[in-house]
This record gives sequence, structure tokens and C-alpha cells, in this order.
Amino acid sequence: MRIALPQHIGFIPDGNRRWAQDKGLAREHGYGFGIEPGVRLFERCRDIGVKEMSIYGFTRDNTKRPAAQKVAFSEACVRFVDDIKGRGAALLVLGDEDSGVFPKELRVYRERQGVGMKVNLLVNYGWDWDIEGLRHGGLRSGAVSRIDLIVRWGGGRRLSGFLPIQSVYADFFVVDEYWPDFTMDQFEAALRWFRAQDRTLGG
Repeated sequence: MRIALPQHIGFIPDGNRRWAQDKGLAREHGYGFGIEPGVRLFERCRDIGVKEMSIYGFTRDNTKRPAAQKVAFSEACVRFVDDIKGRGAALLVLGDEDSGVFPKELRVYRERQGVGMKVNLLVNYGWDWDIEGLRHGGLRSGAVSRIDLIVRWGGGRRLSGFLPIQSVYADFFVVDEYWPDFTMDQFEAALRWFRAQDRTLGG
């Protein structure tokens, strides 16, 4: 069965540090250049009628990186939320808020806030942390629906722990360019590719 438009799209915006290095910048400077592409992508998804999007901010494993990088990607997440709140986003921030690296500015979004397209931002997220919630009554990402399409920038061909339960039947599209070099044509190519897929969901 072919579906014209994915209802829920996941985004893995990778390649920020490699992009910065290629530009002769410190690796942490790449994250700030990924905010504007994220806002544009959100607006496009909202405008074409996508019901839900999930996007990686940073993982618990990412917090092993140098302090300057941790500050940079945390600040980028806060700025992204500040930019899209009030633009037709129903925001949920999903991740381990008990850690000191979870930005305090985002704690209010641990419960979904706003009206419009659902936006799930993964902040200090870990797949094991998510699934561990089953021991305490339910998946910690239980408010997130099944994903139809995942788009990953930076050339990586791996899921990197991205919402593994919701991604079980997702189609996976890879963009070789780094995330800060985002163009809308890359996203449109992913949508065209998705429309050509025969999605039987195992049936």
C-alpha cells in the first residue's frame, strides 16, 4: 500500500561537528547552525499537513562529549523550542530530565504544550531509558505514535537508538549532506521516495 504523505516523520540531524570542522570552526559551533534548518523543516511539515514530527536533539551518550559541545547542543535545543513555540506546535520534550544536563528551560515541556502539529524533541534521550519505563508502568515515549518515515542527514545508515519502538516499521531515507547544509529539496526528495514505497507493514 502506498501512502501519499507520512503522518509521522522522524528526523536525525547529524553531521553538525563534521560541518564545523570543514568550515575551520571549533566542532561545537556546528550545532547553532542547525537551528534555522530545524525551524524551516518544522514549518514545511506543518504547512503540508504532517500530523507529527520527532527530532533528535541529543542523546544521553552524547553527553560524554567535551563540555563546550554539551553546552552548545543544549543551548541549540532551547533556541529551537523558543523559535517554534507559538507557531502551531504542540511541543513535547522527551528524555531523562533527572540529569543535570537536561535544560531547565525545557522542563515545562515534559507535558505536551501548545496546539497544532505534534513536535517531539528528544533531549538527553536514551532508548534504554525509554524502554526501562515498562518496569514502572509504561514506555516513557508512550505519547509518541508510530513513525512512518525517518530522514537522517550526515550519511549515517544507523538508527542510533532513535525511538526504537515507534520506528519498528519506519522507512529510512539517508541524506549524505551534513545537517547545517539542509535544503528543502532534500526533504522533498525523501517525500517522493516515500511515496514510491510499498508499505505492507508485514502484511
